[in-house]
Amino acid sequence: MGKIYTSLGLMSGTSMDGVDVSIIKSDGKQEFETILDKYFEYDDEIYQELINIRSKITSIDDLDIHSKLIKKLERKITLFHATISKEVLGSCPLDIDLIGFHGQTIFHKATQKVTRQLGDGNLLSSLLKKKVIYNFRENDMVNEGQGAPLAPIFHYLLVNQNNINLPVCILNIGGITNITIIPTNKTTDLKSYDVGPGNCLIDEWIRKNTKKKYDTGGKLAKLGKTDEIILKQGIENFKNIKNKKDLSFDVKDFDLNFVSQLSLKDGLATLVNFTATIISEAIINSISIKKDKKLSILICGGGRKNSTLINNIKKKLPNNIKLDLIDDYNINGDYVESQAFAYLAIRSYLKLPISFPLTTNVNVPCTGGVLAQNY
Repeated sequence: MGKIYTSLGLMSGTSMDGVDVSIIKSDGKQEFETILDKYFEYDDEIYQELINIRSKITSIDDLDIHSKLIKKLERKITLFHATISKEVLGSCPLDIDLIGFHGQTIFHKATQKVTRQLGDGNLLSSLLKKKVIYNFRENDMVNEGQGAPLAPIFHYLLVNQNNINLPVCILNIGGITNITIIPTNKTTDLKSYDVGPGNCLIDEWIRKNTKKKYDTGGKLAKLGKTDEIILKQGIENFKNIKNKKDLSFDVKDFDLNFVSQLSLKDGLATLVNFTATIISEAIINSISIKKDKKLSILICGGGRKNSTLINNIKKKLPNNIKLDLIDDYNINGDYVESQAFAYLAIRSYLKLPISFPLTTNVNVPCTGGVLAQNY
């Protein structure tokens, strides 16, 4: 058995509401133990600034046009990560070897080989006096990959460690939905891709029409009525977008125009049905399984808490495909991504691959991440 590293993972997703923090112990291969998981919400000022900057960045050129604003916010984001990391480190008796710093994504265009996460790895390393691994996506994209999803190798570890029967799929419903298909015990057989929207359109609709950030439990959506004509139009538009893309999405690839004339509740109901249709069709189309065979799909991410969305997906799937919460297997579905980047930090440090041809479309199994040791 190789050296066991203690790693802290920092993950802020496309919902941009806060940062998930996890501390794990792992050899970067098969050994894994969770030490701590904690969530820190962004204050209103940072949250609003993130929403504002993301609305301004619609093209690569906008990254240059708003570079000063981006740099200022990047420093603020990094200082926030430093503050919460110090709090967590202060409560943990273990010495942390590595920090996996994902940063806050504000722009991702795989077809143009550009991805931008706010987060200064060198500054974080200097403030925490720790080795920081950041910029996980760039090397994958340099090698013809999509830069996402990056969690599949960690999903593979979780499935093996918990003796979950194969084949199995992990469905991560965050702002964007992605799926990992684990057919065998070979990492080279791992397959994953971004499915399409997860929470992003539902949350944006809530933000535009209420003072809330999301529809808790999908309660408002449950009260609405789906507009079938608009739903059909939205699905057709999505298929046109998908045909022009490869495997990964950015929240900017979708908009609310097709539901803009609907009421709050009917808009939500239609968006939930739209999202559920895309997810269920992706599951059916990507998994070749006979009707007499059963398949489990384990859901993680914030979208699993929207029971209206989950029930809608279930209704659209054949009976032999079973949808479960990953939490049912004693895995905390809120922290899979932050644990993943703690794990990826170790693999990056050891120069082990973090992405594979069937997970990101990269040419060959590819390592990633940049080491900052600025102290």
